[in-house]
Amino acid sequence: MAGTYCLRNCRTGNVSSLLADLLFSRLSFLLIMSHYSISPLTFGNLNTYSIHDRHSKVTVDDFATPLRPGMLVSELVKCLPGQLMGIDFPEFICRTAEAFKADKPILLGMGAHVIKVGLNPILIGLMQRGILSGIALNGAGIIHDAEIAMAGRTSEEVADVLGAGAFGAARETGEILNQAIVMGANEGLGIGESVGKVLNDNNFPHNDQSLLAMAYRLHIPVTVHVAMGTDIIHIHPGADGAAIGKAGHQDFRLFCTLVSSLQQGVYLNVGSAVLLPEVFLKALTVVRNLGFEVKQFTTANFDFIRHYRPATNVVHRPNLEGGKGYNFTGHHELMLPLMAAALLDAIDKA
Repeated sequence: MAGTYCLRNCRTGNVSSLLADLLFSRLSFLLIMSHYSISPLTFGNLNTYSIHDRHSKVTVDDFATPLRPGMLVSELVKCLPGQLMGIDFPEFICRTAEAFKADKPILLGMGAHVIKVGLNPILIGLMQRGILSGIALNGAGIIHDAEIAMAGRTSEEVADVLGAGAFGAARETGEILNQAIVMGANEGLGIGESVGKVLNDNNFPHNDQSLLAMAYRLHIPVTVHVAMGTDIIHIHPGADGAAIGKAGHQDFRLFCTLVSSLQQGVYLNVGSAVLLPEVFLKALTVVRNLGFEVKQFTTANFDFIRHYRPATNVVHRPNLEGGKGYNFTGHHELMLPLMAAALLDAIDKA
């Protein structure tokens, strides 16, 4: 600091201003020099190139097209940017429409949340048009679907009743479903067909909103894949483990039959993070083991977050021998109506 003070005074004396400024800057640099042993790298000799000579992953040709009122869904899909899901979604719709035109199966495996967010009417519409060839559910799926058929309502508030031990104790749900499963096991039926039959036999007031009841009427196979202890009907006195196992295994074998014809077809996994991706992978390996040609087909996973098993067991591994898989992230109540509407437009246009 003393040197700095001296130089500043010199600048007003007989020493030239230029020399004073030079000495002042050099001395100031020495006084504030970093204690590191390295110096910052300089970029003066960087080799550059023209942006016009470089490959770019995004161009204006990939941008979205402006929207206008009154567009068809197919027109909206064409307006999507040519990037990421803007490429994958139209391609998936096209492959699914082509599978339908070629009379190849389109199978849906789904978790119960799809039912809980009110999408049964859209899926029933696809069944009525012959687009869905079969549906695979987990155990919760038959609970919510049957309650919709019986009462037009489902999904209790668990936090409000768990403390009293009342969660899952709805009498009608336990009685109807367990009776259906026992009946089906005795008659050699799977869980899905048994429940669909019982719902229709009872002529419940909201059967027209039930996947199982409507699939039974339309002769569309519904298979149910249960993990023991995961569903509320397993705590009811009418639960029969042997019947659940027998009817559930019947459904797995039926599902394997559906998968055996999946060549050039489509498999959708919607809202099942663990159970159905595992079931699908086991069905796929057994049909290949038995000599069925199931290598060229399309798979897609729809869920509001990405999980390991759907990405691996539905999208990636099954298509290592051919075909293609897609992963779409978004809420079911938005993505499934969009998918269904786009598919209906593509089929109608074809």
